[in-house]
Amino acid sequence: MHIGIPTEIKIHEGRVALIPDAVAELVADGHTVSVQAGAGAGSGYRDEDYTAAGARIVADAEALYADAQLIVKVKEPQAEELARLRPDHLLFSYLHLAAAPELLQALRDIGLTAVAFETVTDADGRLPLLAPMSDIAGRLAVMTGSNLLYRHAGGRGLLLGGLPGAARGHVVVLGAGTAGGNATRMAAALGATVTVFERRRARQEVMRALGPNVTALHPYPRAIAEAVAAADLLVGAVLITGQRAPHLVSAEMVAGMQPGSVIVDISVDQGGCIATTRPTTWAEPTFVHAGVLHYGVTNMPGAVPRSASQALSAALTPWVKRLTRENWDAAPDLAAGINVKGGKIIHPALRQMAG
Repeated sequence: MHIGIPTEIKIHEGRVALIPDAVAELVADGHTVSVQAGAGAGSGYRDEDYTAAGARIVADAEALYADAQLIVKVKEPQAEELARLRPDHLLFSYLHLAAAPELLQALRDIGLTAVAFETVTDADGRLPLLAPMSDIAGRLAVMTGSNLLYRHAGGRGLLLGGLPGAARGHVVVLGAGTAGGNATRMAAALGATVTVFERRRARQEVMRALGPNVTALHPYPRAIAEAVAAADLLVGAVLITGQRAPHLVSAEMVAGMQPGSVIVDISVDQGGCIATTRPTTWAEPTFVHAGVLHYGVTNMPGAVPRSASQALSAALTPWVKRLTRENWDAAPDLAAGINVKGGKIIHPALRQMAG
């Protein structure tokens, strides 16, 4: 099969879907791999590294999309990329279509098959292609939130971990899955007081075991409201596979937070779990609402493209190999990743959303 790896064009997106070592495996399996010139530059991989791995370097996106059958990229297609997609293309990338009805319709109109990283589901119900970026996003949420709490960044001027003679900051995390769990671990390690909300008792136990500064609670609305009112940093990390994230925090709750507090909503890709959040870009990552600093960058792991590309490529490689085989869509795990095909909405959650 002819596999194409384009250069990502979303604002300040330096990741690449497959690093040279992964390309070498695909070439060894007999596939042709085309890489757009400069695709790996943001992650520190030169065109020469891809050539040494057996890839063809093509000059531009037009040439890459024209020849490739399987397009493997990181972020959802941008407007100019949509114009290059064809009905015979197999697209494999993050899509987050529940929060992007216009993109959903555009992919239907093209008629291609689109498999979303975030809905590929293994036999245990886990999301193996979302997990590595959730690892990163959870950690970055607290690191970024901690920096935004600096006075010069517009925050309260607070050190999250506190110090002798000064109180610890309070971090509230909504969800204890991969992203929320990593956010909780990071905040706890910094020494903050952490309250994490999670429905699953097993995950509550894991979070509580992180240390005496972590409290794990069931997400009753009143309990969330009380915690949010006392939060210095609020991290949203709620995910329902393939669906738009539910709003657990209302605009009224946000208005009750201390001025200069910070919100980082990791689930913004899926619509966000906090009513006042909206997608932002690296060009303008934050905005202020009701005196609270909001951060809603939709490609947070793009901040660390070297690490992110290595982790993502390692997770993707075996799945890309499977997509090149006949009848790949007969396997339940990959079938769960199909969002649209031949103009039809395939994923049940998206069908329900579309009515």
